[in-house]
Parts: sequence; C-alpha cells; structure tokens
Amino acid sequence: MVGNHIDVVVVGAGISGIGAAYNLQTRCPQKTFTILEGRSNIGGTWDLFKYPGVRSDSDMHTMGFKFKPWNSPKTIADGPAILSYLDETVEENDLRKKIQFNKKVIGASWSSNEALWTLDVEDQSTKTVEKTTCNILYLCGGYYNYDEGYTPEFKGVEGFKGQVIHPQKWPEDLDYSDKKVVVIGSGATAVTIVPSMAEKVKHITMLQRSPTYYFAAPDEDAIGNFIKRFTTDRLGYFLVRWKNILMGRFMLSRMRKNPEKIKTMLIDQVRDHLGEDYDVDKHFTPRYMPWDQRLCFVPNGDMFNAINSGKASVVTDTIDTFTEEGIKLDTGEVLEADIIITATGLNMQLLNGIDIKIDNETLDISQKLQYKTMMFSDVPNLIATFGYTTASWTLGADLISEYACKLINLLDKKECNYFCPESGDDVTSENDYLDLSSGYIERVKHKLPKQGSRDPWINSQDYLKDITQIRFKSLEDQDLKFKKAG
Repeated sequence: MVGNHIDVVVVGAGISGIGAAYNLQTRCPQKTFTILEGRSNIGGTWDLFKYPGVRSDSDMHTMGFKFKPWNSPKTIADGPAILSYLDETVEENDLRKKIQFNKKVIGASWSSNEALWTLDVEDQSTKTVEKTTCNILYLCGGYYNYDEGYTPEFKGVEGFKGQVIHPQKWPEDLDYSDKKVVVIGSGATAVTIVPSMAEKVKHITMLQRSPTYYFAAPDEDAIGNFIKRFTTDRLGYFLVRWKNILMGRFMLSRMRKNPEKIKTMLIDQVRDHLGEDYDVDKHFTPRYMPWDQRLCFVPNGDMFNAINSGKASVVTDTIDTFTEEGIKLDTGEVLEADIIITATGLNMQLLNGIDIKIDNETLDISQKLQYKTMMFSDVPNLIATFGYTTASWTLGADLISEYACKLINLLDKKECNYFCPESGDDVTSENDYLDLSSGYIERVKHKLPKQGSRDPWINSQDYLKDITQIRFKSLEDQDLKFKKAG
C-alpha cells in the first residue's frame, strides 16, 4: 500500500524522517503524509550499522530531537540505545502507522502543469514498481549510499585467505576471538571498532595512511547530569542542549581563529594518554588543520587505553599489496591478519539516489545552487534534509522540518500550488557545497550542488544564524517564488 495521492511524501525513516513526521503531524494537521522507507525497520544509520561499539560521535542532547528529551546519563550513546530512543519517539507519537517499510523510491518526475510529483516506488519484497503522486517530496535519507560503502581497489585482495569486511556490511555472527585483525582507516568508524574489539582479539592493528585528530573526554556529561538532577526532564534537556550548542560553537570559533593552538592542545592530550616514549608525531599528528575534517571523539580515552594495554597498535604506512597472510606495506613490513576490516569510508549520495526529472528533463544537481541548505535552484516542491558537519546532524534536521512546515502552510495561505527557489542575475556560483577536505566529500565534489555568492544561497553551517532566520524572520524573500499549476 502506497496510496494514489498523498500531500507530502517523506523518504526515509531515520532520525531526519522521524523528526519530519513529528513536525508534519503537529504543525500541518490538515495535510496527509507518509514515510516511505526502503528497509524493513526504522533508524537508518542506527539500524544499518552493526559493527562492534557503534555509537554517536555527537552528544545526544544535540543529536536528540528538540521535542524528545534524552534522559540517559550517557551523553555519548551506542547504536542500540539510539535505536531504542527512536523507537520510543515513534511509539509515543503514534507514527508507525505513517511508515511504509520496504518501499524504495527509485524515480520522481515533476510536472509544473499539474504541480505534482509522480513517484516510482519499488517494493523491496516483490521488486514490483508502483506509482503514486504527491504535492511535496521531502527527502530525509541522509547523505550516503546505504547499499555500498567505499572501498579502494587493493592489489592482491583476492589472494588473501582470511575475511575482508566493510563495516557497512558487518556479519553479526562474526567470531573474532583470539584473531589477528587489521583495521584499514583512522576515522570515526576505525576508532570505534579498535577499542571495542581489543579485549577479545589476539591483537588488532589500525593501519592508517595518515593520522586523524582525536579528542578524548568522558561519555557522561558531569555538568549536564548535575543540571538535570535539579530540573524537570524537559527543562534539564533544554538547558543542557543549549549549553552544548554554545560550547560547541565556542570551540569551533577557537579552532578557526587559533588552529595551531588547538592542534597543539589536541596532540598534547594524546601524548598525555600515551606517554612521551610513544611516537605521537608520526601516528597522531595530522597533515591538515583541525576542522578541515571532523574531529573523532574518543570516549573515556578507550582507544588510548587499548594501545596502552598492548592489545592494539597503530601503523602509519601505505599498502603495497594484500598477501595470503595479510598486508604487505610499502616499507616492506608485513601485517599478518585473520580478518581485515576496511573502515575506508562511505559513498556520499544526495537526493537518496533517486532518478529525478523536472518537466521531463533529468535533474543534474551539480548544475544547481543550494538554497538555505535544503532546496535547490529551479527545483519545485522539493526539500532535502542536510544537517550540520560542524555540529550535530539533528540540529539542522530539526530546523529544516520546522521550516518545511511553515513553508507548506504559507503555500496554502497564498493559495498557490508550488514554491521554487530561483536565483537572480546577481547570484553567481562561487563556492563548494561543503567546506571540508574529508575523503568522502573530495571524491564526489564535482557531483555536488554549489553555493551562491550571497544569502540565502550560502551554506553557512551556522546553527545560531539559521535558527534566527527560520524561527524569527519571514520565509519570503526575492528568490523564493510561489506559483500556481500551469
């Protein structure tokens, strides 16, 4: 069951989709909506990833919803706890009846004459394709390809006698007890897997081409928990949420103003954990500046504890070839392994990988300007959630869902059928979509939309600026057009 016509179709039942559904139900009660989810469960990322120790790398007071307090004393939560939180949110707000599982949107075609989207929806159980129409297409499927993670081409991989596993396709029955394990990569996934597996394995090695910045801190927020002891759940959550938002903003501004000072602080912290005899310069001193890429959080210093225990180690080198027994490095050293984990990243993907046409012309998103981080030039009645790279994803997703509901209601008030951002002649394409040098962005930079030369075509990634514009300023501006069918 998909439905012949629905006012708003939300694609994806992860954090963004659940937040969108709550806001549509609360703020646009006159509208019909459904969530089409290509998988068989809610949760998105938190249902997909099953590797050991999978957890958030943002605090749950900002990664949680504005409307649903996070009450656990742990501010850095593991995957099952996050999934339980999302389940509670769905049940408390009676949203499950709005979700259609195993329904993957593979095509979408917009008609300006009819002011309608026609969607091709593939049933993942039967592989049959159904059609449905909607007025507004609201994409909440995140920013990466759920089907395949990114794995470079490694010479000799087919000759390796052990198992090669990408974290995105983790086998839940994997037995790694007393095994020699090599994890390729040094990002958030690798730094989670290594300490989580260290206790059971014979030895685990993190093999990195170059180092990453790490920041160690407790997984519980002592100040936040103190505040919540003397307040209600909602007030405590509100206060801790804003404490963390402002603290994060302060730290980001310091990183940008004094990158060398912050770099020294982060590296000195690693040295404090590992000792003066450890080669921190080689293994934990990145080539880039802080926040050119995201920091990796190390809760309770668990990665450093695993290294100090002798069960984990870090090797900084490049791969020559896989061998039958492991990996031969360009220096000639051989890392023996029973299991090799390729924590080499994700494949970035916008628009949920949907084949989109606008008035019979295929949409090339790389030729479009982004508008307020959620829409695109000359693309009508489409909203695409993209959260923050400099703060918790959900902060951005929450704001976008608030904006979307205001926009839907404004469209009705104007008695129009569709909205469409249109850049004027004074707007030029000047900047990349995201100002980060992470590998997953660099690989697809040429496929991403661009920023414009002035607001609202600039992707500021600034929560305080965005919340002011969305909550307190008019939605209307010279670039957002409201039109009628035909």
